[in-house]
Amino acid sequence: MTLLTLKNVSKSFGALKVTDGVSLSVTEGEVLGILGPNGAGKTTLFNLISGDLKVDSGEITFDGLRINDAPPFQRCRNGIGRSYQVPQPFGGMSVFENLVTAACFGAQVSEKEAWQIAWDVLEQTGLQKFANQAAGGLTLLNRKRLELARALATQPRLLLLDEIAGGLTEHEAQELVAELQRIKQSGITMIWIEHVVHALLSLADQLLVINFGRTLCEGKPETVMQDPEVKRVYMGLEA
Repeated sequence: MTLLTLKNVSKSFGALKVTDGVSLSVTEGEVLGILGPNGAGKTTLFNLISGDLKVDSGEITFDGLRINDAPPFQRCRNGIGRSYQVPQPFGGMSVFENLVTAACFGAQVSEKEAWQIAWDVLEQTGLQKFANQAAGGLTLLNRKRLELARALATQPRLLLLDEIAGGLTEHEAQELVAELQRIKQSGITMIWIEHVVHALLSLADQLLVINFGRTLCEGKPETVMQDPEVKRVYMGLEA
C-alpha cells in the first residue's frame, strides 16, 4: 500500500525555486533514501512533508488523505514523525521527560501511556542509562539517538530522518544503522536523507537523487548509483 505521495510539489523563496515539481511515492514498510549535493532542496522537501513549510503548488497525500493544509502538529498526530539534522531536544528537560512530552503531544496518549511508551523507546534506542540526564548534556551520538527516540515516541507510521548519521564515527554509524534496521523490521516506513552513503545503502529499498530542487534519478539503489549523471553531479565523477 502506498503511504505517502507527492505530486509535482514546488516551493520557492523569492526568485529561488528550491523544490521544483518533485514527485515521489513511498510504499508502507519500505525505506526511501534521498541523496543530493548540499543545497539540492532535500531538507526543504522534508519541511514540506512535515508541514514546517507550505507548498506553493502540487499535492501531498498521506494514507490517502490530502494534507497540504494540515498544520505540523496534525501531521504528527496522523503518523508523520521526524528528526532534524541539528538535534533540537528540550535541553533543560531530562531524556525521559523529552520522550514523555513527545508521546503526550505527538501520539495524544494519556500520561500513564506516555510513561510506558517513553520507557519502551528508551530500551529500543539504548538510552535507558541516560533517562534522568538533562538532554542538553548528551554527547552528539546520544543527542542523535534522542532525536530518533523523540520521533519514535510520537508513534509514527512514517519516519523522516534528516542526516542522522552525520558527524558520527564509523562505529557509531554502524550502531545507528543497526537500530534503524530494527525499526524497519517493526514495520515503520522511513524516508532518510543522508550523506553517509554506505550507511544509507545498507538500508534503502529505493533511492531518489535530487539536484537544484529537481529529481535527477530514482529507482533501485544499485541502478541509481551506477547512473552517469548521479556519478557526475553527486560524486564528482565523469563517466
